[in-house]
Parts: sequence; structure tokens; C-alpha cells
Amino acid sequence: MNQTYVSRRDFLKVSAFSVITGAMVPSCTKAKILKAGRKPNFIIIFTDDQGYQDVGCFGSPNIRTPNLDGMASEGMKFTDFYVAAPVCSPSRAALMTGCYPLRVSLPNVLRPQSKTGLNPNEITIAEILKKQGYATACVGKWHLGDRREFLPIRQGFDSYFGVPYSNDMPLINPEGGKPERLDEAWRLRKEALSWWNPALMRNEEIIEQPADQTTLADRYTEEVVKIITANKDRPFFLYLAHNLVHTPLFVSDKHYVKDPQRAYQAAVEQVDESAGKILQTLKATGIDQHTLVIFTSDNGPWLIKKHHGGSALPLRDGKGTTYEGGMREPCIMRWPGHIPAGQVCREVTSTIDILPTFAGLAGASAPNDRIIDGRDIWPLMAAKRGAKSPHDAFFYYRINELQAVRSGKWKLKLPEELYDLESDISESRNIAAQHPDIVKKLKKLMQDFDRDLKAHARPAGTSDA
Repeated sequence: MNQTYVSRRDFLKVSAFSVITGAMVPSCTKAKILKAGRKPNFIIIFTDDQGYQDVGCFGSPNIRTPNLDGMASEGMKFTDFYVAAPVCSPSRAALMTGCYPLRVSLPNVLRPQSKTGLNPNEITIAEILKKQGYATACVGKWHLGDRREFLPIRQGFDSYFGVPYSNDMPLINPEGGKPERLDEAWRLRKEALSWWNPALMRNEEIIEQPADQTTLADRYTEEVVKIITANKDRPFFLYLAHNLVHTPLFVSDKHYVKDPQRAYQAAVEQVDESAGKILQTLKATGIDQHTLVIFTSDNGPWLIKKHHGGSALPLRDGKGTTYEGGMREPCIMRWPGHIPAGQVCREVTSTIDILPTFAGLAGASAPNDRIIDGRDIWPLMAAKRGAKSPHDAFFYYRINELQAVRSGKWKLKLPEELYDLESDISESRNIAAQHPDIVKKLKKLMQDFDRDLKAHARPAGTSDA
């Protein structure tokens, strides 16, 4: 796809064709990977509040993302990829643990110095891979608790460099976060940095506060390049969680443009540049074919921020909602020689699937002493013939409330909205009245799952400090 807007009909045509052709590509089995004598490296590039459309290969009409588009042409684009919550902390808890956020009792956005965080008793991707001999590093936004016992190096990461919560926390100037002041913040640039007071950390120590947000993306990228280079001869897991494109938007001087209407575009394009530098480093160090890279975002665009927020088109709504625009994200996976190039997968997949998939590829297994909601999606990533989503249903939670479910092409959103996502990706035609049997079936599915999940939820971490 080019960077012009793609209609719903054309989007579905392209996706369907690519899935059919992808099914005919020979798959690379886990056994072959493990016999190769070197465990694969894993890199997750996770942005903040990026909309479904806000990548060139997902249809953006004005954002230039040549590196991410290149990832898609050399790998696989996932059109039906979901995060497990429409806001920051719960979404990140799901990624790290392979569980719905309520399963690990983290359904809400955490504030600085919250006494709640990701329970150290949970098993993260990093902990699984560390036991397999991996170097593990977290760079960027953590947002699973900023108290010492919740920080990344207490959750399986060897090192941490980043801001432990959103870049608008804490807010000093009460006017600074209002949408009508965003243009002023963009124009004032470094002067406006004093409106927010985020801490930049190295492991467990604050090294800069307030962090200079005009340099963060570049410093994160430099850190990632150093980590890749230092670990080129051993397997590693690297989690890069950009503060971009969450507001306030601060880009480097190189990407800055005076027009506030182009601020969001500039922010995404800096993320794309960062991805390009990471891919170049993999090639320069000779480990490109040993490294699986995944790009996605934590939730949909923050639409109330107007032109400082993104676009989820052709999906409905955005961040904070359980319509598709809140939880369906652009996702690209690239691994030369293992993930077939130029493919599109339209099967339902999710961030909760990354933990069991990485575990399997590293020769380990997902934890068997607790419920893990994610499933291994390697057959889909490898374009194995006939591969289908491992999820009979995917559940959309907002805080403590189960608001929707998707099963196959059908999505029910309570109290009584039914959509056929194959023919109505924009959720514009409620056809509940025409299909009362499907509504009844999906309601029962939701009730049963919600009851069981809450009966088997595990506690969040708590701090007495």
C-alpha cells in the first residue's frame, strides 16, 4: 500500500489476498530455529497512543514512515492485532505478563509514586528469557509502578533507562495539559518543558528531572544501539517503549517544524527514524537474520488532543474506548529468513500472545503454574498453511468492566451493539436486531469468561514504602 488513504473495501481486498498468498509460503519450524545453534534475539518497539492509521503502510495520507513500511515489505503486517486495554498501564501489564490486565489486577493507569504496581511475583517476558541465558534491557516508558520494587530491574531486566510513567507526569503547571494549550507548548518548545516534571532513570536512580523531552527519543535510540552492539554475540531481549507519541509532543531539533498542525506527524516520523537506526544496527553487526523485531503501540490515538493526537481510521473512536480504534493497533513483525516477506495476517492476535510466542522460540514454555491468557502465534507469523487464530474469542476490558467480545467476524459491544467486522471495519452498522441468536450467544460467552477471570485474578503488587 502507498501512503494515500485506503478505503475499507480496498483495505480488506489487499488483506484477504495477502493472507491467501501467505498461506502458500513454506513455514520455518521452531525445531529448525532451535537446531540452528543460536537462540533468536527479540526487540519490541512499543509506541504510546499511536493510531491504527498512523503508519504509511496502514494508510496514513501524510505521515512518512519509510523504515516501518520497509519492515512491513520485508516482514508481515497484522491488521487484526489487539492490545488488551485502551489505556497505558493495563496495556503494558498485558504485554509483560501475557494476561488480560484484570487477571493481574492492574486495570487502571498508575500515577507517580502509586503504592500499586506489577506484582514482582508475576512472571514477565524478561524473566522467562533471562533464564534462557538472554541479556535483557528495558528502554523508555515503563508505567507499571515507579517505586523501587516495581521497576524493570526487579522484573527480569538487566538494565533500565527511561521515564517510569507517562511524559505528562507529574504535571507542574495545571494549565499545561489542557488540549487548548498544546499548540502553545509546541511553539514554546524548551520553555514549555517546565510545565511537566518527568524523571529520567538509570536502573533505580533518577539521573535527570525534569527530563529534557526534546532529546529523549534520540537518547533512547542511542541506548538501544549500544545494547545491541554490546550483545551481538549472545541472545538478547530489548524492550523499547517510546514516550512518543503521547502528548506533550517534544521532538528533536532535527524533526521540529514550527506548524503545530504538523507536530504529531513530526513525532511519528522521529519514531520511524529510530526504527531505521535500529534495523541498520542489526545489519551492521551481522545479526539481522537472528533478530525478530515487533512494532506496535499501547493503545489507540488520544482524540481529545485534536491535531496533537493521531488517527485510527478507518476504525471507530480511539484511546479509552473499546471500539476498534481504542484497542486495534498497527503491528509489523520482521525476521528475515523466518517470517515471510510482504505478507499480511488478518487473524486475531494480541500483545498477550507475545510472551508464550517468545518463550517457545527461545526453547522455553509459558508459565504452567498460573493462567496465561495469551497463545503461541508462531504458526501465523511463519505463514504456516491453514494457520488460524488461537483465540476463539477476544475480550475488550475497560478498567474492571468487560465491555465487548470478538469471536470470528462478530463483535458484540454491550449493551446491544453487534458488528460484522469483516464487512464493517468502522463499526458503523449495528445489526444486533437482525441477529438476536448471535447476541445471546456472545453475551453468554462474556458472562462466563468475566466470571471465571475474576474468580482467578491474581493480586497486584503493593508497596508500604
